[in-house]
Amino acid sequence: MSYVAPLKDMLFNIEHIARIDQVAQLPGFEDAGLETAQAVLEECAKLNEGVIAPLNWEGDKNPSFHHSGNQVTTTPGFKEAYKQYAEGGWQGLQHPVDFGGQGLPKTIGAACGEMLNSANMSFALCPLLTDGAIEALLTAASDDLKATYLEKLVSGEWTGTMNLTEPQAGSDLAAVRSRAEPQPDGTYKVFGTKIYITYGEHDMADNIVHLVLARVTGAPEGVKGISLFVVPKFMVNPDGTLGARNDVHCVSIEHKMGIKASPTAVLQYGDHGGAVGYLVGEENRGLEYMFIMMNAARYAVGVQGIAIAERAYQKAVQYARDRVQSRPVDGSFTAAAPIIHHPDVKRMLMTMRAVTEGCRAMASVAAAAYDAAHHHPDAEARKQNAAFYEFLVPLVKGYSTEMSLEVTSLGVQVHGGMGFIEETGAAQYYRDAKILTIYEGTTAIQANDLVGRKTARDGGASAKALAAQIEATEAALKANGSANALAVAKRLGAARQAFVDVVDFIAANTRANPNAAFAGSVPYLMLAGNLMAGWQLARALLVAQEQLAAGNDVPFMQAKITTARFYADHILSRAPGVRDAIVEGAEAVTALPAEAF
Repeated sequence: MSYVAPLKDMLFNIEHIARIDQVAQLPGFEDAGLETAQAVLEECAKLNEGVIAPLNWEGDKNPSFHHSGNQVTTTPGFKEAYKQYAEGGWQGLQHPVDFGGQGLPKTIGAACGEMLNSANMSFALCPLLTDGAIEALLTAASDDLKATYLEKLVSGEWTGTMNLTEPQAGSDLAAVRSRAEPQPDGTYKVFGTKIYITYGEHDMADNIVHLVLARVTGAPEGVKGISLFVVPKFMVNPDGTLGARNDVHCVSIEHKMGIKASPTAVLQYGDHGGAVGYLVGEENRGLEYMFIMMNAARYAVGVQGIAIAERAYQKAVQYARDRVQSRPVDGSFTAAAPIIHHPDVKRMLMTMRAVTEGCRAMASVAAAAYDAAHHHPDAEARKQNAAFYEFLVPLVKGYSTEMSLEVTSLGVQVHGGMGFIEETGAAQYYRDAKILTIYEGTTAIQANDLVGRKTARDGGASAKALAAQIEATEAALKANGSANALAVAKRLGAARQAFVDVVDFIAANTRANPNAAFAGSVPYLMLAGNLMAGWQLARALLVAQEQLAAGNDVPFMQAKITTARFYADHILSRAPGVRDAIVEGAEAVTALPAEAF
């Protein structure tokens, strides 16, 4: 079965949950209302359904290949598909018009990103990293660097990478050893080894623009002494044409569990006298600039989780409709029936559907907040939206990716024994999803961010402001008074209370008893993500009931109400137990001494 973009659900979120009408009132987004969103999403769906999705299975069977001369050949069909992607202007969708982009809001761009990743996650990683490179250059690069690189990156003619990790420096970037030596002409010579470089070498674009963290000779130790450099694969002549090959080479590519078509490169800088690099911004501020790339990428990885979950869900539904096995327990069929009629199969499919839709709604709301944080004319509104978005980023990244593992695993389970056989394709989604909880900061790192920067720093004030907004939704559900609304209000209230208890616990213990606070950091992230996704589905239920009363798209609205109710009863209801584990179970996590393991 091929991929079908869930346009109806995306547009429902964009219109009613993210409120595109308000986004379209922001300066610069006047033309980006619902009609534009619909037109862009429909075009995007055509490309992804017709061209990019059919290459997904091919990429798993025939991954990128590293051969002599430090060259990498991508999966057959990728190069041609990438050309169509770039020529269609998709790389520049959310980037500034000044550099040839379309300047559309993230509210629209995020939905397009989901489609691309559902169609083919390995393929989508190339544009994702280019987006990060563009963000970093827009933020910190000199006008000269912008003029040289941005237009080609925004058009997709060139691609970008992020070079952070080294063999001895994974998440701990203080341990970065790559070095940069200043040259008389203002450039730098860069030396070192970088690992896990996504699309660090490939044949889909004419040039690759590497953004590299390195230490300038004599820089301070630790994170304070790291700078950011642009190191192009090919040097760029003053007239914009490509010159000599730079001294950066792909030594090998990794053999991976999933995302096999995406070449994950080991890059060697400076084996032949030094790679020419150009300083981005100021010396020793590299980490600050790289975090801009990482924040953009963290949100995008959360969207990858939603995307792979959607693809696994579609595959499982199709199989459950076709696979005939056993007579249903209620006697509705006299003989064996398609397995979709069995209650437990429905429970699995509903779980897959509900968490995917909940995370999609949460990501959509976060995107709208990002747009307002960057474009709202009022400083206070910008500040509030920025705080909301910042709080949601670790949840979109952490919760959406962890739930994608649950969903893709259920996808295999729905297929039964056939799910364990590679030919059905269900296993690929499970394998591909695993990386999402690891790269761009593991779930624990997202949780550390949530605990330290987003909760403890302001004593839980931002978290409690969100809880107050959720309480307002509970009041609206109670005022609605329908059986579904009241049931959801009850679950939402219990989950919110659990969240508030945990926020108090985290705020009280982060400094006083850090082991206790951080022992519950990932469960706290999961509780918070669960609550935010459940809150958005509760809002969706209220909208769907209004639409239903008006007679609009009855089957879709009824399904939305049922899905929101399922989420409340089966997913949100997990929150109080998680609260107990965090608040009352911290000691048991760290009680066993290391030597006792």
